[in-house]
Amino acid sequence: MKVHIYTYGCQMNENDTEIAKQLLLNGGFEVVDSEDEADIVILNTCAVRKKSEDKVYSHIGKLRKKGKKIGIMGCVADKEKENLFRRGVSFVIGTRAIAKIPEAVSNAKDGTKQIYLDDTLDEIDYHKVETRNSKHHAWITIIYGCDRFCTYCIVPYTRGREKSRPMESVLLEVRSLVEKGYKEFTFLGQNVDAYGKDLNDGTSLAKLLIEAAKIDGVKRLWFLTSYPTDFSLEIPQAMVENPKIARSIHLPVQHGSDRILRAMNRRYTRGEYIELINNIRNIVPDASISSDIIVGFPGETDEDFEATVELVKAIKFERLNLAIYSPREGTVAWKYFKDDVPYKTKVRRMSYLLNLQKMINRELNEAYRDKRVEVIVEAQAKNGLFYGRDIRNKIISFEGSHELIGKTVIVKVNKITAGPLYGTVEEVLG
Repeated sequence: MKVHIYTYGCQMNENDTEIAKQLLLNGGFEVVDSEDEADIVILNTCAVRKKSEDKVYSHIGKLRKKGKKIGIMGCVADKEKENLFRRGVSFVIGTRAIAKIPEAVSNAKDGTKQIYLDDTLDEIDYHKVETRNSKHHAWITIIYGCDRFCTYCIVPYTRGREKSRPMESVLLEVRSLVEKGYKEFTFLGQNVDAYGKDLNDGTSLAKLLIEAAKIDGVKRLWFLTSYPTDFSLEIPQAMVENPKIARSIHLPVQHGSDRILRAMNRRYTRGEYIELINNIRNIVPDASISSDIIVGFPGETDEDFEATVELVKAIKFERLNLAIYSPREGTVAWKYFKDDVPYKTKVRRMSYLLNLQKMINRELNEAYRDKRVEVIVEAQAKNGLFYGRDIRNKIISFEGSHELIGKTVIVKVNKITAGPLYGTVEEVLG
């Protein structure tokens, strides 16, 4: 039986898809690249925003017209559960029931509707997953779920409570991938800084990074995504002591107003966030800090928005992911808060922040002019140029060849923009 998996959403979904493909191959199924040649199509879904969920339902409709059997995994599976059967879905697999995918596909032959929501994560041999999207970089999920319950976020209701993998399981996965030639690793979690806290054995993200960096063959280590009150200053200290740990921290602030932060249930103040950033930069002066901000949260006034603007100006993030607030069914904000900021106001505020961030990016990028930078080559872009990232997660484009992908090169930056930097390869380090 031929199976195709289409992935929506975040890097954790990408990693889940890689695991699912390996489980299907182990079960004797053929995994194909095209849904047209597949007998069963599995959609690995995202429910963070309504728009993402609507795309899934549209995709289901198209697959039904093609006569395909359909499986749903990911966040929409946990959010909608049996309701998906009314849309013609054959089976539903929760975010922690990945190990049941071969069974679900096998049983789908007779048309029986199936739902799997139990936690089967402990049944997965992560170190045996070879179906990676890259040949040199690997996503590794180290903690599942989130206990923070921000009022706008559906994730705790779809991904469940926090559950960490044992450190030795993660390190075994890293070692097995190094043996296959992998050099870069990104440790993933909805709240990656909470890693180890539920294990009660002293495990932490900082300790994991330190131990992973000891493995011969590891070139660079990344982690996503952090939460301010869980972030430990042991992490930047580990960066200083070990050059393999990327000097890049994605630390979502979401807003600059204390009043809105309280309404979001973010559990820190504007002042505490700024103090944390200052402490990080005192330890790692060249640390690259990126963030997320939501525009137009219920009750956001002009004064609240101005507080966000001033925060962005003061901190000068390297990158900023901006999103317009929209109510998410099932969240506290959807149930109790009126979406009272006009859409035009949201768009205007969003545009202002976008333009502000572009100016900041241009200013920060000037520090790279004529600089020689060590870059691990990732891929070829649509414009024909190749690109990679330096230790600070700065994207740099240059002319190259496919043989360079996965290799470390020295690039001299000779062109600055508000987005990517451009340069010339001067040396190939291997």
